[in-house]
Amino acid sequence: MARLVGFIGNRPDLGARVIELEGRGLSVHVGGDPKTRAAATPPGWGIGFYQAGEILLKRRPIDDRAEISLVDLTRDVRADTLVAHVRLATVGAPRTENTHPFRYRHWLFANTGTVESFGRLRGRLAEQLPAFLHRDVRGETDSELIFHLFLSFLHDAGELDRPAVEPRAAREALRGAISLVDGLCAEEGAPPTALNILVSNPEYLLAVHAGRDAATPQTPSASMGYRVFEGQRDLERLFGDGGLGRMRLPDYATSRLSLVASDFDDGLPSGWTPVAERAIVTFTRSDAPAVENL
Repeated sequence: MARLVGFIGNRPDLGARVIELEGRGLSVHVGGDPKTRAAATPPGWGIGFYQAGEILLKRRPIDDRAEISLVDLTRDVRADTLVAHVRLATVGAPRTENTHPFRYRHWLFANTGTVESFGRLRGRLAEQLPAFLHRDVRGETDSELIFHLFLSFLHDAGELDRPAVEPRAAREALRGAISLVDGLCAEEGAPPTALNILVSNPEYLLAVHAGRDAATPQTPSASMGYRVFEGQRDLERLFGDGGLGRMRLPDYATSRLSLVASDFDDGLPSGWTPVAERAIVTFTRSDAPAVENL
């Protein structure tokens, strides 16, 4: 029932159109009998995006609709980078402080999946944080702690206070945070945690598919994939003839947007590229996605 969606592009009018085009596969269908839904904890959602150099957040901890439509959530958004999350609470109450995406300065973070044995590990994870980051933790979720572990690795590398952080440094900080969590899980006799993660700053978007490795294949993590929209053919699908008629030919070649999502109900949509388990993908406004082993 969870969903993780992000995009980055070089035109702020592309994102909402791409999500509308792919909206059927991105929506979260709660379904079921209305009386049964009323007795269960309904999902919540949040979106964070960059607009004119600023981060804007919209978060709703509880939404009792039978379908959470990403199209509706992003219809009026004009942004070149966005992180969206639909959450079924597994750790922490459904309140704003526990609703993704989380923000720290110019960073946004959201994930799906739950840290194994988190009840026993919460204190040990929090102990890894420097005091100033520990004070910034507002909620009770494992996700917020993972985000702050990522920030702590950036801090240790001398990158946290830099206005621009190279993707390589951010990737290494993510690897460090995930490795630390997996190591503590192993000490508790738990397997590595299956997580899907999106983390962004104004310049790039990182996606992590930290599924089970070959040693623990019995519980595979939910799928993650991406699709790149570029060129005249894709723009024709997005805008139709009317919109294209007002564009210059060079705009076809330079317009670009990458869409990434995870936790699909029925597998990856047609035309999407799957992300391998234990992989990290770097998306920018201008380059092809770069895939590395986690």
